[in-house]
Amino acid sequence: MTERFAVRLQAVVDRWGPLCVGIDPHSSLLARWALSDDASGARELGLRVVEAAAGRIGIVKPQIAFFERHGAAGYAALEEVLESARAAGLLVIADVKRGDVGSTVDAYGEAWLSPGSPLEADAMTAVAYQGFGSLDAVLDRAASAGKGVFVLAATSNPESAEIQTRRGLDGATVASDIVRHAARFGGDVGVVVGATVSLPELGIDPRTLADVPVLAPGFGAQGAALADAPALFGPAIGRVIPNVARSVLQAGSEGIAAAIDGARAEVASWQR
Repeated sequence: MTERFAVRLQAVVDRWGPLCVGIDPHSSLLARWALSDDASGARELGLRVVEAAAGRIGIVKPQIAFFERHGAAGYAALEEVLESARAAGLLVIADVKRGDVGSTVDAYGEAWLSPGSPLEADAMTAVAYQGFGSLDAVLDRAASAGKGVFVLAATSNPESAEIQTRRGLDGATVASDIVRHAARFGGDVGVVVGATVSLPELGIDPRTLADVPVLAPGFGAQGAALADAPALFGPAIGRVIPNVARSVLQAGSEGIAAAIDGARAEVASWQR
């Protein structure tokens, strides 16, 4: 019997804590690491991050766009990084933000969540702009394979408020509706909530948020401090997976291990 994603995720968090490190080989970081701004450089940075993360934390999140910009060679590099991360026992969240309808969205799920796929990850990020039900095929595929899906609910870019704070006939915001739908899946489906947002302004009740895994980007370079997370998420803090990327990657190849240790210690101070 396939083990549920909720169980797998909790086991990782219990052993290593909830910290997630992003693998974001964008141009400025590659330069800081003295690596070429091409697929080869992205591959090298990714593999070094995996090496530093293994045995320190349990979750990594490759940002696919920074590999995809290098075309076919970038995807080949990504496949190596994904394989290396999963072989090291890390839980991998592919930050792909895919969304569509019908057979198209199902194909996205097949690519990122199918066991044995060259792009296999343990979870993927998804967009439900076409309605939460548009992701049914992806969620079904994820459930059958013990995989997870994190659906964007409240993003930290200022433009997001125009849509995410809109209210339906029942008075609920779009962001809170996403959280409500995700909460029906018993922890196998999570949400993405930026660490720089205001939950009250988005109409999100932290008590509802406590029923789902919360992937929270925005810590470090984007302005949020790990120490502020308990105040932001309140009763949901026990479900938060804080993602850090530039704030640790900028330490370079020689300093990333210590930077990860520092971030992990900050998260441990939450006393979950």
